[in-house]
Amino acid sequence: MTTPSTGNTPKVVVAVIPARGGSKGVPGKNLRRVGGVSLVARAVASALAAESIDHVYVSTDDAAIALAARAAGATVIDRPAELSTDTASSEAALTHALETLGWSADVLVFIQATSPFVDPVDLDAAVARVADDECDVVFAARRTHAFLWRLTESGAVGVNHDASVRLRRQDLEPQFQETGAFYVMDAAGFRSSGFRFFGRVGIAVVDDLGSIDIDSADDLELATRVAPMLTPRAAIEVDAVVTDFDGVHTDDRVHVSADGTESVTASRADGMGFSLLRRAGIGLLIISSETNPIVSARAQKLQVEVLQSIDDKAAALTTWALERDVDLERVAFVGNDVNDLGCMALVGWPIAVADAHPLVLSAARVTLSAKGGHGAIREVADRILTAPGSAQPTLEELWSRSLPTP
Repeated sequence: MTTPSTGNTPKVVVAVIPARGGSKGVPGKNLRRVGGVSLVARAVASALAAESIDHVYVSTDDAAIALAARAAGATVIDRPAELSTDTASSEAALTHALETLGWSADVLVFIQATSPFVDPVDLDAAVARVADDECDVVFAARRTHAFLWRLTESGAVGVNHDASVRLRRQDLEPQFQETGAFYVMDAAGFRSSGFRFFGRVGIAVVDDLGSIDIDSADDLELATRVAPMLTPRAAIEVDAVVTDFDGVHTDDRVHVSADGTESVTASRADGMGFSLLRRAGIGLLIISSETNPIVSARAQKLQVEVLQSIDDKAAALTTWALERDVDLERVAFVGNDVNDLGCMALVGWPIAVADAHPLVLSAARVTLSAKGGHGAIREVADRILTAPGSAQPTLEELWSRSLPTP
């Protein structure tokens, strides 16, 4: 939608996300995943979710990033090699993007993919301030009351405080630290100045957790840990659900009798979950690294295809999806342990049960509230079948189908 302005003509708002392929600090950074979603896809999703942004573009020199950006819903602008070096400025990429678009934007939203937690509400508020001529530029920053120091030849000197008078931290005048997450600019002003700061500059104050910027492996680890806290309980929109068996359908324990016979405990709620998914036309598969008659018996009971004795689960999943023309971005994989990480890296919806290994929790886009063997599959089913705008039948309709015919 176009953004209203104080004048009679609505403003056209364009978001540009520069995302080059080269990165020395974190190789392949823009495709690294946080909460199971690549950084470039997260940036695109934030821009698309902002009501005020009309068009979303990703400027890149990298084919893999371009593919991920298009899959996320952005339009790709091919960036020349000379504008994709370590020394090339973001302003150069923005200028090239706007020149490619014929300078048709009134408001330019510059979003950096290295900030994985950009809130669309913050974007809309910043756009409104520029569109309504309150500011020429609005940038994201976090408020800080930190005591700042600088080193001189004679020692450390207070920057924002008198070191001889120790104020309470809350009594310090607040400072604002630029996060780099986004900059909203009047496009004509940017064209004239060639730089992101010009005219009347305003600050969009964002929360501390949402201000994380990824510039190192430690930053990436921090963002991965924080993601579950900042990701709302979202509906899962997929065409197929693939699961591990032990630790997902079961609580990862095995009961062994005196004669060596093994048995496990499964959840009837999970059985209903699979039944509802099957009736809704969702593709289903169980992949297990072991060969166990228990797995075969459970899969037969659930009427679910099963692949057993699989050493390379990721390869098996890829082959299965190709044979059925299923887009892996539209697949959910539910896992619990490290041998599931390969599959989780392939799919659009990597899901971890609540008691999964820490590495699996870090790789997940969704972490379930249910533990393995305690209704995890039913939780997945409910979140798929209640997706907003889903074309799937309602749970009530599916339930009525499961009743015996009178």
